[in-house]
Amino acid sequence: MSLITIRNLGVTLSAPLFSRLNLVVNAGDRIGLVAANGRGKSTLLRCIAGLMEPGDGEITRSRGLTIGYVAQDIPTALMDTPFYAAVLEMLPTERRAGESWRVDVALDSLEVPAALRTRPLKQLSGGWQRLAMLARVVVTEADVLLLDEPTNHLDLARIAQLEGWLNALPRDMPVVLSSHDRAFLDATTNRTVFLRPEQSQMFPLPYTRARAALSEVDASDERRYRRDVKAAQQLRLHAAKLNNIGVNSGSDLLLQKTRQLKQRAERLEDAAKPAHLERSAGMIKLANRGTHAKVLITLDDVSVTAPDGRLLFKTGKQFICKEDRIVLLGPNGTGKTRLVAMLRQAIEEPDITRTGIKVTQSLALGYCQQDLADLSDAETPMQTLVKRFDIGDQRARALLAGAGVSVAMQSRPIGRLSGGQKARLGMLLLRLAQPNFYLLDEPTNHLDIEGQEALEDELMAHQASCLLVSHDRNFVRTVGNRFWLIEKKRLVELEGPEGFFASARVTGQ
Repeated sequence: MSLITIRNLGVTLSAPLFSRLNLVVNAGDRIGLVAANGRGKSTLLRCIAGLMEPGDGEITRSRGLTIGYVAQDIPTALMDTPFYAAVLEMLPTERRAGESWRVDVALDSLEVPAALRTRPLKQLSGGWQRLAMLARVVVTEADVLLLDEPTNHLDLARIAQLEGWLNALPRDMPVVLSSHDRAFLDATTNRTVFLRPEQSQMFPLPYTRARAALSEVDASDERRYRRDVKAAQQLRLHAAKLNNIGVNSGSDLLLQKTRQLKQRAERLEDAAKPAHLERSAGMIKLANRGTHAKVLITLDDVSVTAPDGRLLFKTGKQFICKEDRIVLLGPNGTGKTRLVAMLRQAIEEPDITRTGIKVTQSLALGYCQQDLADLSDAETPMQTLVKRFDIGDQRARALLAGAGVSVAMQSRPIGRLSGGQKARLGMLLLRLAQPNFYLLDEPTNHLDIEGQEALEDELMAHQASCLLVSHDRNFVRTVGNRFWLIEKKRLVELEGPEGFFASARVTGQ
């Protein structure tokens, strides 16, 4: 049953985001939207929700259809509202007194603790704020769900919980979602749309299988294009030869044949279209200064504590060695970021003695903070680069442009950059620091799939030494070669991450 029909839809902002898009949303569809940052996913969802008018085409919705739309950003006006009240207000005023039980059902289905339900949204983590926005839609009993980056700010347990919740919805409930989380897309979708400026591609498959099918289509298009171009060239060569013979012999028949061959070549050239070339959102390159030291950091039963002094865990005797890519695993609140902060301080302030932490003198740190707080929103990208590194304006502009920060954006405050642009700026700062050891706290936050894969490739290609925290399962599986788990206030080493991922699924159910 068709609920939403999209015909020849197109949106152009500074450049075409997508055009001539045709898509039908049927009962039971779970559609994943995939594109680089800033390439139209949020725009398309807003168009479907009726919050934005497309430049071209039309969207037809079934009569009486209600759409539940969960945007990426939390409305500022809601931040002072308690969790429960923020959900309750989605019910019509006249129904709130008699049907407030719907709010309880929605919050129970999302496993929202009672203690959080009375707290204002501004006091909650980003993850709980995201679930509050989802609960607001759930309580309306919408016919279609539109979810824009629903896993943002969620830890693995909450992502697993969201996956389970989506998969437990009635089978005929359609969901359209955008995400850069490859494992999440695989777990929750059965159709994939790759948004492109000219010809978007759709496959009745979850992400990974759809990505393989897309590669085959693109490869076939490239072969067809090269074949058509080669055929046109051969026709033109043949026409040139006939033209010479015709001119020398005075044969009108040969000259007519020449014109026909040229016309055939022109038709081939006009019809030939090169395969889609994805326009990069910005290059990600890393560096590895190298070190002769084999053991980079030694941890001798370090106590990691909360800000109030409460013990979170002890490390035991641990070594971080050259070319180790250690993934630090554990639920939120167990102390992962606290350990990263302690290691950062020990590396950046070597003259201060810290009990249990020994750092080799040759260590040069590259640090990525999950909320990019080391970037000043008031500074411009140009000011940041020139202040931190001894490079001229021309070199700085070229580096920023290569990282996806346009010339126009280079002189504007960093606060006006998108999350993806800020992430790529952060990666550029990492590269220029020329580190030989990386501390990466949620480095894939705000990176699109292209950026995630580029970061994976760079870490592997440079045989980088790093300790990282990530809730991105694909990233963890690809990059990690050692795995530490915070469990029962101890740091233990695992053979691989799958056991932890499985436990997170159980916890999230």
